Amino acid sequence: MTSTRLSQRLSSSRRRSDPARRWARVAMAVLATVGFIDTGAITLKRWGLLGPLSCPGGAEGCDKVLNSAWGSLFGQPLSLFGWMAYAAVLVLAVLPLVLRGDSRAALAQRSWWGLLLLSTGMAVFSLLLMGLMVVKIQAFCFFCVLSASLSLGLFVLSLVGGEWDDRGQVLFRAVIVALVVAMLGLGWAASVDRPVAASGKGVPPAVVATSSPQAVALADHLTRSGAVMYTAYWCPHCHEQKELFGKAATAQLTLVECAADGRNSQKALCDSKKIEGFPTWEINGTLDSGVKSLDQLAQLSGYTGPLR
Repeated sequence: MTSTRLSQRLSSSRRRSDPARRWARVAMAVLATVGFIDTGAITLKRWGLLGPLSCPGGAEGCDKVLNSAWGSLFGQPLSLFGWMAYAAVLVLAVLPLVLRGDSRAALAQRSWWGLLLLSTGMAVFSLLLMGLMVVKIQAFCFFCVLSASLSLGLFVLSLVGGEWDDRGQVLFRAVIVALVVAMLGLGWAASVDRPVAASGKGVPPAVVATSSPQAVALADHLTRSGAVMYTAYWCPHCHEQKELFGKAATAQLTLVECAADGRNSQKALCDSKKIEGFPTWEINGTLDSGVKSLDQLAQLSGYTGPLR
């Protein structure tokens, strides 16, 4: 009995020291690092902390995808949650490589389960996002395709590199995670799609907020002073800006549609102005991107009337 147990431990030890498994962890760490940088850069850009990103295939496609209704979750960029997932994969992949002693052996097997289940969820959700990009948003985003490819690569490496004694258990748990993520993801995608579908192709969502007299007066001042708001129909931040004004005040604003497939598109004008983010305000000849409060717009435009 003792001899059998010793043999099992030696066999287990050999498996843990197998260079192929070690390189699987290293490969996953490399992919996770690339994904960490990819999603981190997108998140910083969405937060306004990073300038424009050079997007292979066209910046407009990336902007359309990343700023679409499916580009946010719980009020935060969806890329933030991808960044957190890649960070978790990086920790799980690297930690057993740097630890020593009994803690390393104990963590090794558990970390493989974490890597498998996490990468399964990431791969399934990435495939869902790719479907939305092709079918609903109808635009190409290199950064999104890169993230999806990395997620699938991590999933494959976790299957190949993991120390799996029971393949049936691996398959069972992976399928359960995939089904749960798929159902939750489809439910989320459908709920987000409702206002988009209601607005129609190339048409921004309707503004529903009621305008105050002060907001209408500010909008009238902005228009008379030559202020312009550059927008894209698919941009949720543009809709947020309009809701701050309300329906009647928004109707007073000078709006320029920059999306090539938007209704009454003036893409050539937007390109000549080098508009790179939405919404972008042009006030007194100066371009300023991002959602602005009514107080900020009043200050930028020299409006002195009441806002309350």
